[in-house]
Amino acid sequence: MIYDYTLKTGKGEDLNLSDYKGKVILVVNTATGCGFTPQYEPIEQLYRDYHEKGLEILDIPCNQFGGQAPGSDDEIHEFCTMHFNTTFPQMKKADVNGPDELPIYTWLKSQKGFEGFGEHPFKAPLEEMFAKADPDWDKKPDIKWNFTKFVIDRDGNVVARFEPTTDVDEVEKCIQALL
Repeated sequence: MIYDYTLKTGKGEDLNLSDYKGKVILVVNTATGCGFTPQYEPIEQLYRDYHEKGLEILDIPCNQFGGQAPGSDDEIHEFCTMHFNTTFPQMKKADVNGPDELPIYTWLKSQKGFEGFGEHPFKAPLEEMFAKADPDWDKKPDIKWNFTKFVIDRDGNVVARFEPTTDVDEVEKCIQALL
């Protein structure tokens, strides 16, 4: 269950997810230099609109996809606050796939695997890139790219996974239904 995990904040402090019992949680791996980086803006709007109603956002910067989250945790935080006025908590930069992935991501991926990119202008180039590297890429639950989102209900269950190609409006509808 998500409440069994602890994350490190961008300042290196422990954040026990058990503190978020009874909340709706949005977990997202982010990057500051990605084509999806503008999603910070609607994600921040979600936080402003729904935090008082019980939404928590866990922003986990990740540099595993095209090296698009370079810099220190402080530099990433400064970029986000300066360019997108983010106020939601940022965690320490971490891996979401592979031998050094955060344990929470092992669990999240076991709960909701990859189900496709849907319709989006980046769909074909992403699929082509992944198919060249691994013919079975679409059958694996790995995080495929920056800004993959997981929504957890108030009981700690993963109810949805949204790929970065999904409009944040769809994420908002899911969150609204849980609040």
